[in-house]
Amino acid sequence: MYSGFSGRQRIGNVTQVNDPNTAWVNMEPHWGLIEHLLGGTYKIRKGHRKFLPQEPRELDEAYDNRLQRSVLAPYYVRLERMLAGMLTRKPVRLDDVSDQIREQLFDVDLQGNDLQTWLFSTTRVCIRYGHVGVLVDAPRAGENGRPYWATYDPRSILGWRTELANGEQKLTQLRLQEKILVPDGLYGEKEVVQVRVLTPGAFEIHQKDAKGDFRVVDEGRTSLSEIPFSVAYSNRMGVLESIPPLADIAELNLQHYQTQSDLANQLHISAVPMLAIFGFPQSAEEISAGPGEAMALPEGASAQYIEPSGNSYDAQFRRLDQIASQINELGLAAVLGAKLVGETAEAKRIDRSQGDSTMMVVAQQMQDLIDNCLRFHAQYMGEANPGSSLVNRDFMGTRLEPLEIQALLQLYTAGTITQETLLLQLEAGEVLGDDFDVEEEIEATQNGGMIEMQQPEPEPAPETKATMPEAVGEADELAG
Repeated sequence: MYSGFSGRQRIGNVTQVNDPNTAWVNMEPHWGLIEHLLGGTYKIRKGHRKFLPQEPRELDEAYDNRLQRSVLAPYYVRLERMLAGMLTRKPVRLDDVSDQIREQLFDVDLQGNDLQTWLFSTTRVCIRYGHVGVLVDAPRAGENGRPYWATYDPRSILGWRTELANGEQKLTQLRLQEKILVPDGLYGEKEVVQVRVLTPGAFEIHQKDAKGDFRVVDEGRTSLSEIPFSVAYSNRMGVLESIPPLADIAELNLQHYQTQSDLANQLHISAVPMLAIFGFPQSAEEISAGPGEAMALPEGASAQYIEPSGNSYDAQFRRLDQIASQINELGLAAVLGAKLVGETAEAKRIDRSQGDSTMMVVAQQMQDLIDNCLRFHAQYMGEANPGSSLVNRDFMGTRLEPLEIQALLQLYTAGTITQETLLLQLEAGEVLGDDFDVEEEIEATQNGGMIEMQQPEPEPAPETKATMPEAVGEADELAG
């Protein structure tokens, strides 16, 4: 099979630090096709016969031409991006997180990515492979720097050991493969493969030398009593074990590519009519035909162009549409519980209540992952309260209708709900902007209500030499 996956349980032979364990060996066959689909048409073509079989008696030159005409439709890639985008369509809300950590989360991975951008890419890895791991690392004591979050896909997580302590699974050993760039010569650089071995409170860095052996180049202690590594799952099978939830969609995307290749090749061949000559003796010399040429045929012979009727092409076009429809239904109905077709409002509510659970699990897993990372981050910083996060659950966008807004306002006016509940409902219903802060608005309105509007006192009239009664008396005397 193209993936090399036989379905049999394989055993990992771990003798060196870079050898993957048994769980990794059995998960790896599920990753190859998806990783090639991510590379688009260029990478799927590099797979040659692995993804596009060569037909019997098909010449190598003809196969190469067919391969160059075959184009991959990016169904899987777009679906993966869409699902991750639905999770991050609203910013992550941080509660009780210190200002210092909030500021550091604007460059959470020391690669220039803020928390929202980092969550989008990390969620894509989680959906792609079935789980994702994040290591919260920090520089040595006394060195300048601060904690940062590093994402590892399952291919980089070579092995692990766990034990049950106080009713909780704890990592006792973790091996992570990394690739770093180091200077090479005056201007160049080269890639070095290394394996990071983590144990509670300690680490080792093993690098590959020129002979291919791994040797310890760095080791030391950490300030944490546990391994600062957190995992989120989208399709969990066990501890650090999973299966890609979109594997079926990847298979359909490959089938679409192969069917499209067959159809494109047939259209290419049939697009040029073939000249057929009747009554021409076989012993005669070969003849040629073209726009600037003429043919002389013997008496009784005739020539005409023939081409296929193309009746079978409609079936292939329908098959392509059918595969695309299956991808749409699996990606949206099975994962999100919603379809891109006309449905009644009640049907949509039923679908979402049944199908949103998959993305709800992903959202909850990513939220737990961020909370664990905040806890490790705060421990490095020496802060007692790490705070918490809230990841978006409104994947499809449910903007409140005018009648629903009016009903909420009536409930608030009648005193049935509080101002905070009203504002939270309006914010969830996308009536208020993404930058709207409910707590700040409540505080501002409360302070505004406590201060009574006081009219400024009128300034006293300028003093004159005589008051009003005195002035009136003087006027009477003058009149008399």
